[in-house]
Amino acid sequence: MEELTPVKDVACQTSSKLVRADGKPVDWIIAPAEVPYPEALEAMRTRAAAIAAGEANEAIWLLEHPPLYTAGTSAHAEDLLLPDRFPVYDAGRGGQYTYHGPGQRVAYVMLDLRERGRDIRCLVSGLEGWVIDTLAAFNITGERREGRIGVWVRRPDRGVSSEDKIAAIGVRVSKWVTFHGISLNVSPDLSHYDGIVPCGISDQGVTSFEDLGHIVSLPEVDSALRTAFEGRFGPTRQVASQPLVSAA
Repeated sequence: MEELTPVKDVACQTSSKLVRADGKPVDWIIAPAEVPYPEALEAMRTRAAAIAAGEANEAIWLLEHPPLYTAGTSAHAEDLLLPDRFPVYDAGRGGQYTYHGPGQRVAYVMLDLRERGRDIRCLVSGLEGWVIDTLAAFNITGERREGRIGVWVRRPDRGVSSEDKIAAIGVRVSKWVTFHGISLNVSPDLSHYDGIVPCGISDQGVTSFEDLGHIVSLPEVDSALRTAFEGRFGPTRQVASQPLVSAA
């Protein structure tokens, strides 16, 4: 989603640029119910501004949205195939059109890059690696693709060169603090993607844990996401019953 080509230098692969030197944990917040997109966008912006001002901790916010489409800054009108199917929102992130909905784990990432190497391409590479590590916990092989941000799964059952996207990545950075993040398909209704050309890519498909034959719950995925995140970005602390915008 983010229009950057991740670098593959050793520093990114070993996370040396991505871990805070002071070891301060990231708030790990899980929304108990679906969050409307405008509410999530405002909450992210508010939290990111507070982080930039030194008034709040970094945060990972896990949630689901009701069915909707979002348009990135490079979205093409012709890629919105069914404009009346679901609400369409301007996301303000890089990339093109994508879908969010129930059964998809969205992880909004609010990290202070002043403490994590000030390297946006390395961040995107790290986010892809986070997803790949999470998939590996369920014996799913996720892969990067040069020039195409996100995580892909080979589908030899559908042809020699066939592959599907299982996770999208779109980030924005303001004052060196990130927001937006990743969306990982666990068990969404994949027919909902028919209303758009996902991320502007028309020659490959989309998939999910369920589509690949892996029936797992969101809490199971959340646990794997947390373990994989800590392996690349450092420690987290579970924050229960706390609004995203609460100060540290």
